[in-house]
Parts: sequence; structure tokens; C-alpha cells
Amino acid sequence: MAFARPIYGLIVLYKWRPPEKDERPVIKDAIPNLFFANQVRSIELPSYFCHLYSSASFKIKHVLHLQIINNACATQAIISVLLNSPGITLSDELKRLKEFAKDLPPELKGLAIVNCASIRMLNNSFARSEVPEEQKPSSKDDDVYHFISYVPVDGVLYELDGLKEGPISLGKYPGGADEAGWLRVAQPVIQEHIDRFSQNEIRFSVMAILKNRKEMYTAELKDLQRKRESLLQQMSDPSASRHVPSVEQSLAEVAAQIEAVTEKIIMEEEKLKKWKTENMRRKHNYVPFLFNFLKILEEKKRLKPLIDKAKAKQKSHSHSTNPR
Repeated sequence: MAFARPIYGLIVLYKWRPPEKDERPVIKDAIPNLFFANQVRSIELPSYFCHLYSSASFKIKHVLHLQIINNACATQAIISVLLNSPGITLSDELKRLKEFAKDLPPELKGLAIVNCASIRMLNNSFARSEVPEEQKPSSKDDDVYHFISYVPVDGVLYELDGLKEGPISLGKYPGGADEAGWLRVAQPVIQEHIDRFSQNEIRFSVMAILKNRKEMYTAELKDLQRKRESLLQQMSDPSASRHVPSVEQSLAEVAAQIEAVTEKIIMEEEKLKKWKTENMRRKHNYVPFLFNFLKILEEKKRLKPLIDKAKAKQKSHSHSTNPR
């Protein structure tokens, strides 16, 4: 994962099932510089918290559930990495949230997150559009997915699972600030977690929170352009004529690097456009279109022939795959 650095944290996604006994100790005391938030249970808020919350430009009721944002588990896992990574420049909204909630217990930290208007809007902007028939409570047969974050804080790697009472310390990692050290510690822990469920489940994902690649490549391009300008100035200096061959070679190397970095920036831009299009398609509700399309086919007397053709094709395929 060297090409992806810097890596601020890892997030593991898996299909949730009733928890098995976990013998690892959970840290219930506050840890300096570590932001941990719960995402479970409903709670009754003390009056002083309601007053503070309203004064901090948040809207809140006296009794609320932590999962106020639908399917907020992924959002909270990402925020857990963002708020625990000093190398990330936070938005003003996240700065205010972190400052406001830093001394609160984990339950109220989770409540602060799901009541943040900007976080709720961003979370819902990625939600799939649903028709009324689809808006029903989750049942025990539904697929429910869970996210766990892994972040290094002050030389210690922590596992942050919002369904637990507190963070789990995975121990100190070698190498100081070198991220390769904490990644080596995280790898066997994540692998063990996957192996524990792999007999009945194959749907796992490991995601990394990275620095914006386009910003990184743009900064690298600017450095190369400054280097090229410096080399061009050297070539134009009469007193440095004896060094011209080496300068020309360096200039050619820098030009090749500029071309390579420019190509990377273009690829990142194309990737972002693709992601934007995919998200628009994923969110769009196609049911009205399909309903009207089928209605038009029926009006033109074309729907039944298509259905009969599909049934015949399915029957033919069934006979070919299951010969008597």
C-alpha cells in the first residue's frame, strides 16, 4: 500500500451478525487525543446538555436515538478517522463538532455526530432514492452491514467499533510516526476478524482513508514546474555553459516527470467524474420510468409478446441445462 500513502486510517466493512463473545478489554476511561463515539441505544439527555447543544447551533429533543441518520454506521466510521488524524485539515463544521463534543461521554459524542446538520445532509446525499413501498423497517432477514475503524493515535493503534462501550487498544506500533508500523499491527487483527466469519460470509471490504490524490499530484506538479524554471534559468546563464549537457539531461527528466504527473491528474479527474455519474445513477429512482415504459408497451400491444418470448427462452434454457 506504499503507493497510497499517506494513510490516515482503515475501515473494515462486513455483514453484521449477532456478536460473539469478545475477550479483549474495552477502554472505558477517556483517552487524551482519542475521539470515540457510540452509535447504539436510546438515551435521555440531561437538561444541561440540551442547553449546551442548542447554544451550539444544534437542534435536539430531550429524548433521542443515536441512529438519527439512517444507515449512519459508514459515516460515523469515516468521521472516527477524520477526527483522530492530526494530518487532516478539518472543515469548520467538523472543528466545531470536535471541540464541542471532546469532553462528552461516547454516547453523547455519537448523538452530537448524528445531530450535525451538515453531516446529515452529506450522508443523505448518498442515500438511494426509495419508493414508499420500500420504506419499511429492517427485518431480521435483511442484510445489515457494519463498519469498524482502525486509527493510530499517539503511537498506539486503536480499534473503534461504535457498537462497543469503548475503544480497544491493539498496542503500540514500531517505527514512531511511520505509518508502515501501525499498518503491520493492523493487518493480522483485520485478517483474524475476517477469518472468524469467513466460513459463512465472503463479503468483506477493507478501505483506507487517504489524502486527496489530485491535490497531492497538483502540488507535485507545481514543484516540478518550479524545478524546470530553475533549470531553464541555468541554461540561459552564459557562465554556466560548461554545465549545459547535465542541465539538459535534468531538464529532460523533469519534463518526463511533468508529463507523468499531468497524466495522473487527468486520471484522477476522470475517476471523480465517473464516481459522480455512478452516484447519480445509484440514487436515481427508476421505478416511474419502468412503470411508464411497461405501460406504453402494453398500449402498443407489445408487452405480452415480449413476456411470452422471455418465458419460452427461459423454458428452453431450463431444458438445455437439465436434460432428462
